[in-house]
Amino acid sequence: MADYNEVLEYLKKASLRGSKLGLERTAELCERIGNPQEKTKIIHVAGTNGKGSFCAMLSAILRESGYKVGGFSSPALTEVTDSFRIDCKEISKEDFAEIMTDIIPLCEDMDDKPTEFEVLTAFAYKMFSHKNCDIAVVECGMGGDTDSTNIINSPLLSVITNIAVDHTAFLGDTIQEIASHKAGIIKHNRPVLYGGNNADALAIIIKTAEKTNSPLYVTEHSRLNVVKSDISGIKAVFDGTKKYSCSLVGEYQPYNIANVLTAVEILRNEGLNIPKSAVEKGLTHTKIHGRFEVFSLNPPIIFDGSHNPDGIKQTADSIKKYFDTKVALLIGVMADKDYELYSKMLGKYIDRVYTVKPDNPRALDSTTLLLSFHGILGAAYDDLDKGINRAIDYAMENNIPLIALGSLYMYKDFVKILNQYNLP
Repeated sequence: MADYNEVLEYLKKASLRGSKLGLERTAELCERIGNPQEKTKIIHVAGTNGKGSFCAMLSAILRESGYKVGGFSSPALTEVTDSFRIDCKEISKEDFAEIMTDIIPLCEDMDDKPTEFEVLTAFAYKMFSHKNCDIAVVECGMGGDTDSTNIINSPLLSVITNIAVDHTAFLGDTIQEIASHKAGIIKHNRPVLYGGNNADALAIIIKTAEKTNSPLYVTEHSRLNVVKSDISGIKAVFDGTKKYSCSLVGEYQPYNIANVLTAVEILRNEGLNIPKSAVEKGLTHTKIHGRFEVFSLNPPIIFDGSHNPDGIKQTADSIKKYFDTKVALLIGVMADKDYELYSKMLGKYIDRVYTVKPDNPRALDSTTLLLSFHGILGAAYDDLDKGINRAIDYAMENNIPLIALGSLYMYKDFVKILNQYNLP
């Protein structure tokens, strides 16, 4: 059996093949494995924002309901194993290496060898089957129709959390184009939930659902009334009587909660036993890294993986609600993002900005990012660690909140450095 480090070396080799949309390689690889994607009930989740939080909440609820639940999300925030979960817990390096040992020779035997993400997708489906999962919650990497996760013929439920402009180089620069891609996860005669509020996107989804004869549900967000929301969590009432608490933080989380509670109703109609007590416990105990994650209260230090205009707007709303002072901002983004909009959306809340370049070949250089924050004091750091250190120090020296924002690819480095501080 290959050891963990040998598997990582193989994935580095696969990463050199770049990123390719399309299902052919993943389908071929999974067929060589034995089509494991057809052996587990799959809840397939696409959307511009909210996928991670939605998947984490729903997985926790299903686990509390007594189901063995698999999970696949991307990108990994720490180790590659962070993308794969069984009952909401990261899989071990040993399990990862064991299953990958069987998959790697099959990849190498293919004429058109799979990309890194395609290998990881096939691994996820194999893992769910190998671990005898009852249900798996699978997050699309990008888009929907040509995303490598989209080789499922008959999902238990397809979910589109919302649709906004993102990944324009791959998905198009209009809501209608992006919606068409994400609607590609809708499958014949299987239910689909749309949790967004964009009428143009909904029109595309309705048309697709009609073509595939798929029952379509749309979240009514007015059913959820937020009673309390601060950096300790959220309390809300659903349908006027059902009270829920959620440990996740952020002004966008009530939106995600309403989507999850609607999905629970659909899954009950599909025959799943999901008691109200399981919903309560699941929401209370949900944990997810990198989504307005609070690391410290004094001063407040928060990491949020928002990286597109819709997500940045939600983060700006959260800053406005939670804090009565300006904040220090640490930010690093990919070059394909609409970063020039961020200053306009966040500027009035920022005391000082520190820009960095995440450890990713697609990352935007820190100086270009800093220049986009017109008129705001700050500094650009080519050295990621130094930039993170300086932002943390500034927030502590001035006792103001620090918001680390942007690419999830800098999460691991941020946490590593933050752990060196003796914070309460």
